[in-house]
Amino acid sequence: MALNKVAQDAAQRLRDGMARGVLSFPLTSFAAEGSLDLDAYRTYLAGQLTTEPGAVFPACGTGEFSALDEDEYRQVVASAVEVANGRIPVVAGIGYGWAQALRFARIAEEAGADAALVLPHYLVKGPQEGLVEQVRRIAGGTGLPLIVYQRDHVAFSIESMRRIAELPTVIGLKDGHSDLDRLQRLTLAAPDHLLFFNGAATAEIQARAYATVGVPAYSSAVHAFAPEIADTFFAALKSGDDGTVDRLLRDFYVPLVELRDRVPGYAVSLVKAAARLRGKPVGPVRAPLSDPGPQDLAELEKLLETGLGLVGVAG
Repeated sequence: MALNKVAQDAAQRLRDGMARGVLSFPLTSFAAEGSLDLDAYRTYLAGQLTTEPGAVFPACGTGEFSALDEDEYRQVVASAVEVANGRIPVVAGIGYGWAQALRFARIAEEAGADAALVLPHYLVKGPQEGLVEQVRRIAGGTGLPLIVYQRDHVAFSIESMRRIAELPTVIGLKDGHSDLDRLQRLTLAAPDHLLFFNGAATAEIQARAYATVGVPAYSSAVHAFAPEIADTFFAALKSGDDGTVDRLLRDFYVPLVELRDRVPGYAVSLVKAAARLRGKPVGPVRAPLSDPGPQDLAELEKLLETGLGLVGVAG
């Protein structure tokens, strides 16, 4: 089944954006006591969009989707649509089981999002038939174009991928497993319209490897706090400047990953701490995440200074 017109348009805008820049997954701003701070969020997001990312994905993993209630989610997505103002696609995170995912999808649709990223469902593992039915149920209840995220307990077989790609609103697959043998098989078997994204944690580490199997587009958590570094890496990778790519990987990205892997949840809380170090109004993380302690924060500050120095930016 061919994509409908809305999905075709969204897919083309995303394809154009992916060729132009990294995919931005912004942090969600909270006040010191933990409440949603929309004014700070809009200010932060406006700053992020000045770097012209390929698309913006509010209320996803980096944006602490699972810590937002439905009203907060509505405000976050609507604010992203307002700030983006049609310049780039806005893809909102949705998730949990299909019934709750649909509630979020309808909120995102009403708020003006261009598409939705279907985050892995909650807790239970499911067989391939169930994974397909999960996507089918969501696609049947919203007009939003969908990108499906496979990671953790969600992994599609070739046959399942083909079945969800037949749905008229499924435009892409984001991969967080980093099994390149399996991913190559998926890309070779996929219909031409299906977009693929590198969704590995700190995706730059594996960006070259993903590109070799036909998946050059990736999400960048580093863009959330240091778009100068993320954009320099993207440009170097795209132009084949291996010296710059290697230098940034060796001296910044690899040490960042080593620090990230010390504590569960640092994939988000460390990113938010780095944004605060740069004066971005993002506030603390919400439980069950926790902010880094003094020692890790000091190490992060030194690493950030190194990374910015590598791209010629004063900390």
